[in-house]
Amino acid sequence: MFFIQPALIALFGVSLLMVCVWAAHLRDEDASIIDPFWGVAIVLVAAIHALAAGAPMRGGRLLVALVASAWALRLAMHLRARHRIEGPDRRYQAMREARGAAWWWQSFFVVFLLQAVLAWIVALPLLASMSGSVSVSPLGALGLFIAVAGFGYEAVADGQLARFKSDPSNQGKVMRSGLWGTSRHPNYFGEAVFWAGITLVSVSSGAWWGLFGFGLIVFMLLKVSGVTLTEQTISERRPDYAEYVRNTSAFIPWARRQG
Repeated sequence: MFFIQPALIALFGVSLLMVCVWAAHLRDEDASIIDPFWGVAIVLVAAIHALAAGAPMRGGRLLVALVASAWALRLAMHLRARHRIEGPDRRYQAMREARGAAWWWQSFFVVFLLQAVLAWIVALPLLASMSGSVSVSPLGALGLFIAVAGFGYEAVADGQLARFKSDPSNQGKVMRSGLWGTSRHPNYFGEAVFWAGITLVSVSSGAWWGLFGFGLIVFMLLKVSGVTLTEQTISERRPDYAEYVRNTSAFIPWARRQG
């Protein structure tokens, strides 16, 4: 069930988190420090909603909470390590350069507050799952299995790419092995599978409104901050990427085409 008051309290809570991260970013105006907080923000929304709605963490709710927390922690650690090694994200740097001196205050709205709202919407299936039935139905169990599989797939893909980039001899090269040989963005695919599983759990408890969150995260992965934005300039930095695009699926893993 969707409770308006707990949902608004959760929105306030995640907005407060992003205000704090925005304030921290003012030191060097590196907005990419927000990335490790993305998963944390989503889990925070669901946790605050469950607490405000008086939903005790046991049974199925506890299982969903544990899976989601593991996903958020792994993602935060990965993104933090990537930021420490690679530095500021090029996408945020381009936004900062375009907005000039006004960036310090405009970033609050176009990056931090916006991501608070997006995290709140994306969290809808998780929110529904954690405040739904305590018992796990067969459909809910299937959803949890799919979520764990997606989580694992994403983690393996990120790990493979991190190891590839850590080798100096691979600088400027395109990774084509492992999961990256069947999809140009297997980590994003794993993310989508994770949310498909969580959404299935929410649907199993009758919370169809969780589908709105799943629809948003898939749209973002494909058309906004995921595939589309990532590939805008990558061909300029990696000459072999055009051939990789021709022969490799963008999202859904598929056998690599030859030629």
